[in-house]
Amino acid sequence: MPDSSTLASLNAIAHSIISYSALVIVGLIGAGLIYLAVLYYRDVTQTQHAIRRNYPLIGRFRYFFEHLGEFFRQYFFAMDREELPFNRSQRSWVYRAAKNIDNTVAFGSTRPLNHSNEVLFMNCLFPTLSEDAAPTHSVTIGEGYCREPFSSAAIFNISGMSYGAISKPAVQALAAGAREAGIWMNTGEGGLTPYHLEAGCDIVCQIGTAKYGVRDAQGKLSDQRLADLASHPQVRMFELKLSQGAKPGKGGILPGGKVTEEVATIRGIPVGQDSISPNGHPDIRSIDDLLDTLARIRRVTGKPVGFKMVLGFSEWLDELGEAIHRRGLEFAPDFITVDSADGGTGAAPQSLIDYVGLPLRRSLPLVVDKLNEYRLRERVKVIASG
Repeated sequence: MPDSSTLASLNAIAHSIISYSALVIVGLIGAGLIYLAVLYYRDVTQTQHAIRRNYPLIGRFRYFFEHLGEFFRQYFFAMDREELPFNRSQRSWVYRAAKNIDNTVAFGSTRPLNHSNEVLFMNCLFPTLSEDAAPTHSVTIGEGYCREPFSSAAIFNISGMSYGAISKPAVQALAAGAREAGIWMNTGEGGLTPYHLEAGCDIVCQIGTAKYGVRDAQGKLSDQRLADLASHPQVRMFELKLSQGAKPGKGGILPGGKVTEEVATIRGIPVGQDSISPNGHPDIRSIDDLLDTLARIRRVTGKPVGFKMVLGFSEWLDELGEAIHRRGLEFAPDFITVDSADGGTGAAPQSLIDYVGLPLRRSLPLVVDKLNEYRLRERVKVIASG
């Protein structure tokens, strides 16, 4: 048993700890009250948020719950087929397929099957047996009009996503997948990188309004850089981007902080400086300008050349058909990529995403019908992007 002096010392230490803890708790409560008082004063004096001014302190929970609402809808309340652009069923299928997990499902479809204007694949009564299946019909682009036409039997390919908008591992993974699937990959307007080439897949080089990857020091189209890109045997075609699905008629800015030495070298821009993509090509202001530019790229590269656009007004399609017949089929684009207004992007104003341009189901038939009307359907191939 400890003696009385030891017990007295222990009691004194215990009382000291309790007193100190009480002081700390009182201090924390006091600091908390002061902090709340400061927040209250800020809320009732600020003029930017009506909710915080009318309901100081309590009104702040609105923004917190609004932020959490996205996650509650995704994980607890949203049905499997409710969300856009990709619903829970589609995301789950992709996750399982990416992890090599069985992606088959049981029971019936949860997708509504009786809506109008739905796309369905029609089965036949006596399906083709595996041993009798013929390979997919190959399509040749640019045959007879360029030195190196491109033939492909691929039906689905990888649309444009720029390096910088997506990361190095993403580009490498997509390129490797394209190689394995035997399809082509579009670089996006950010330019061709070594990561696109290393897997050995077919590449379509996209040329945006800033001419990244094919520009000279003044930002104009460079024949030398075009020839350098065309020297890669994997580069099969060039696509001149006039407009993009989710933001037709809208340019962009690459902040200087993202312009590293690597990005600057790939895109041909100064390191560390903001880079502006105009909302249109400054050197292409008419149908004749467009056809001249396509012919120039085809002449320098020897590869098929086309353009990508989102259809809005369609009257220019008549002007295009008339100009091609007036100037000759050698001036026609080898392909036209019709981009859908419901396409995606890294960032765009909500008003453009929601209200500008035609979706693919309306624009694709218009383009194909016009090409048939001007007897250009065999000369000009059509690529649909959505």
